Amino acid sequence: MTESKYLPLNLPAGSSSAERAKFLRLCRALSEPAGSGSTHAQRLEHAGLGDIYAQPALAAAVHTAIDLVDQGWVVQVDRLGPLFSPPAVQGDRDAEKSRIRAQEHLRRDEQLLRPSVRRFVQGMERPHQFGESLVSVFDLMRDGRELTDALRRDPTGRTAIQPYVQVVDDSACSLTGFRLHDMWRYFRHTWSNAYATVPGRSMPILVRDAATPHHAVIGLAAISSPVVQIAERDSWMGWETDEFLQSIREEPTDALARWVDRRISVQIDAIYVEDLLRGGVLQPTDIAKPTQELVGRLKADAERYRQRHHRSATIREVRNIERDAWVTRAETDLFRSKRSAALAEALDIQMGLGSFLRPAPSAGGLGAALADRRAHAQLRRLIRRARGERVGTVIADLTVCGAVAPYNGLTAGKLVGALAASPAVLAAYKEKYNRPSEIASAMAGRPIVREARLSFISTTSLYGTGSSQYNRLFWPAEVVGGEAGTRMGFHELGRSRSFGTSHFTDETVEALLRLSSLRDSSVRVNSLFGEGVSPRLRKVRLGLAALGWPTNELLKHGRQRILYGVPLVRNLRDYSLGIDDDPDYFLDPSLPDGDQRIAGWWLDRWALRRAGQPEVREAMARHRLTRPVMHGARVPLPPEEEGWLPLDASEN
Repeated sequence: MTESKYLPLNLPAGSSSAERAKFLRLCRALSEPAGSGSTHAQRLEHAGLGDIYAQPALAAAVHTAIDLVDQGWVVQVDRLGPLFSPPAVQGDRDAEKSRIRAQEHLRRDEQLLRPSVRRFVQGMERPHQFGESLVSVFDLMRDGRELTDALRRDPTGRTAIQPYVQVVDDSACSLTGFRLHDMWRYFRHTWSNAYATVPGRSMPILVRDAATPHHAVIGLAAISSPVVQIAERDSWMGWETDEFLQSIREEPTDALARWVDRRISVQIDAIYVEDLLRGGVLQPTDIAKPTQELVGRLKADAERYRQRHHRSATIREVRNIERDAWVTRAETDLFRSKRSAALAEALDIQMGLGSFLRPAPSAGGLGAALADRRAHAQLRRLIRRARGERVGTVIADLTVCGAVAPYNGLTAGKLVGALAASPAVLAAYKEKYNRPSEIASAMAGRPIVREARLSFISTTSLYGTGSSQYNRLFWPAEVVGGEAGTRMGFHELGRSRSFGTSHFTDETVEALLRLSSLRDSSVRVNSLFGEGVSPRLRKVRLGLAALGWPTNELLKHGRQRILYGVPLVRNLRDYSLGIDDDPDYFLDPSLPDGDQRIAGWWLDRWALRRAGQPEVREAMARHRLTRPVMHGARVPLPPEEEGWLPLDASEN
């Protein structure tokens, strides 16, 4: 176990003595052994704090402190005030999993207690007329006893389980009438962690079983926009800035020099400048012959419009701009600021590297640039910009991946993981995102279509002690149309840094945001697409800073996770950076029956071996669809009050 470290957390300067006394009362209540497991409202009532909405600093501190204790932090109060200690990481694997699961369940159960969520879940479970039958979400679950019988009748498993991929869109299921999004959402609520939407690109996926009348759900996946910067992933891919620069230094080529030159031109050309020319910020000859004075002018313009954006009261108008009105969107304060800053950077890079690339880019010129201190710094900026543009288009995160009961007993999580990198998913992703990029098009004032052929899919384990789902998950590339003797699968890349906001409830985030807004009205998080990554993270950072509390320490949620990655192409670094125009795939992305081939491999490699174990069959048989429904794929709604019964309990 790691050694504990205590952090003194007090109210900010200017707080009244009455507020400080209330915070101390709460901390003393939180230090009591029986003080955990209650809602925020119950904690406030127990400490006798009353209504604290009119005291924003106290409210932000109180809600944050409650979340920390709920996540395993220990609080004690001495003569100097409250001291908080983060939870120790358990050396025992099962104990650590239990600790993390308990942390996750707090936010999940908070979500499941919301009236709107309960109505959704109960509505999905209530039978509705579809065609000539009554159908409910229970028809999308498979009875474990029936599944074991089907596997017993067919030792090959080919007729017992017939998995296929269904990409979720706005349509309805032809067998049940449910919206595909609602089906996906229902089963996502069975996960250990709370359901949340993901900003940016997101493609939910259902894995269903054609061997059942209503094609029961086997599992879920979601391919989403990736985290922009992960050191372990970037290093493994070979496009981490300093490692890439070192490889260029060791072997500069004419092709790399041409790529650098092309990158500068592309970066400048992708910025709408008409309003900058009209306003006199930019002259027609400036781009060909930029100066430091011009760069400074653009930076000042960027800051001026950034402040205007945060002071603006027209957020609703921004959201109501037609999606393809690219010039109108480009000329909003938000994108004016972003464009001026991006153009300043691009022209600064051009000034730093231009003399080394003229009259024609060459390996010698590139080598000379690397030897020059200023040019070297500009190369770093150029590579970071290139990576930033491509990271959200050719790389994706597998943000959801898992199986539901009873299929999870057959390690169907491995099936879902393999299918997430299948030809069907890659083709669907390309088709869905082969359209103008909202941010790039708003920056350019015209439609810009980014690359939509994936090169790499990354993910993280829920636990840092290991992942049975991704462990040893490799399959022959020839299963999906690749070369014999090559394998594909999930490579372990390293471990995450246990940093984020998943341990803070929505109630706390809103209290922190309210405090930061009242302290500094010029700083706002509007949650507009294009404003910046992770609005939730920025809200928490701003609020903790307003409290004067150590942001980085409190954002460490103590849940280190294992990072995995699936490389899809041989030329991973060069295609991902745009040096190569086309991906060299390990698989055949146009293979029509790839999911069926993967399913056959999974049955032989994993499922049938598990199905042969008596204890597995016995565990699967516990998932029954007779009433009252006792099934692991059912959303575990926590009781609202003592005496609450499940929807169908009275029908037994």
